[in-house]
Amino acid sequence: MSPFAPLRELTHTQRHTVLASFLGWTLDAFDYFLLTFVIVAVAKEFNVDKQHVTYGLFLTLAARPIGALLFGRLADRFGRRPILMFNVIMFSLFELFTAFSSTLTMLLVLRFLFGVAMGGEWGIGASLAMESIPAKSRGMVSGLLQSGYPCGFFLAALANWLLVDHIGWRGLFVVGAVPALLVLYIRRSVPESEVWKQGQAQHEKLGLMASMRGHWKLAIYLMLLMAAFNMFSHGSQDMYPTFLQTNLHIPGGSGTAFLLTALLNIGALVGGLFFGSLSERIGRRRAIIAAALLAIPIIPLWMHGGSILLLGLGAFLIQVMVQGAWGVVPTHLNELAPDAVRGTLPGFAYQMGNLLAAITATAQTWIADWRGGDLAFAMSFWIAAVAVLLALLAWLGPEAHGVRFGQKQAAVGE
Repeated sequence: MSPFAPLRELTHTQRHTVLASFLGWTLDAFDYFLLTFVIVAVAKEFNVDKQHVTYGLFLTLAARPIGALLFGRLADRFGRRPILMFNVIMFSLFELFTAFSSTLTMLLVLRFLFGVAMGGEWGIGASLAMESIPAKSRGMVSGLLQSGYPCGFFLAALANWLLVDHIGWRGLFVVGAVPALLVLYIRRSVPESEVWKQGQAQHEKLGLMASMRGHWKLAIYLMLLMAAFNMFSHGSQDMYPTFLQTNLHIPGGSGTAFLLTALLNIGALVGGLFFGSLSERIGRRRAIIAAALLAIPIIPLWMHGGSILLLGLGAFLIQVMVQGAWGVVPTHLNELAPDAVRGTLPGFAYQMGNLLAAITATAQTWIADWRGGDLAFAMSFWIAAVAVLLALLAWLGPEAHGVRFGQKQAAVGE
């Protein structure tokens, strides 16, 4: 069977819902990653060290749990569709405002506010998609949805390569307001989740504490799991453009830098689709563990390839594994989440994981400085350690592969 067969089996409306959720996460990531490509340029303009600019990444990641909780609760109460549209508008506006920062402090405040808005999108989009498709399609669609993140990274790299020399780093953030147009598509083509509507008709509206009763142990586990996931992805991506510029002396706006970043993101797309689909056959946890551990032997090629060809191969393969593990996340978290808090819990756990992992870029900078500026060592050490941690957490945790939404759920291990 073709790995794309589950997509062909979706109805016209279901495909629109999946596409809207995919685009929402793609454009959200596009807006986030623009800053990673201009860290050096921003530092020069405001006459500060690069480390001070990386606080913008930290603040964005740290703010995302606030948005996940706020927008997630609104989505559980008022519906996935209207809150998703509002969320997209908000993160697009804060991206636009960033372009007009007059000081580094102003930029950091705006990146924090952007993080609040960014934090809501993933959980709402994932729950809307997962509640709208057949259970047998979840693995493939999960990989597709999570592939929106590297696609956003790729679009940011493309925009940086094509535009930064002409419009500067501020102009890139103006371009980052374009995702607001996605609201028009959602309004026209995407219906509300039937699972959510049935839940509203069948159950009384409960507060967060009442809805989470009996599920706090699961919530804490998911936060720790997502911390490892976020240290895995951000540890391999956020400082990569800076690694190319400072360690390999490849200019950020060069064709070589774009090629390496493109290969990285193609690998991420392949990995998300492959391991997401694989999780339908071998289970969610086994797919995560396999992807995480297979990343370790690729690290030397990724950081020390010795030629552009080998570095490109390493960038491709490391993201096959990193985003391969991530490709299982949307379905795994939504299957484990109770119906009453599916709009809140997966996104909040994801973004709390981001908060716990928000120090990643800054910590890698510290490690590199300790090693005399050796960012390759810092990134290699980080990814190897986190891969082992992620595999261990996945192995110890529960699984609810194929659970039917709208019915009482019980997470089961394999």
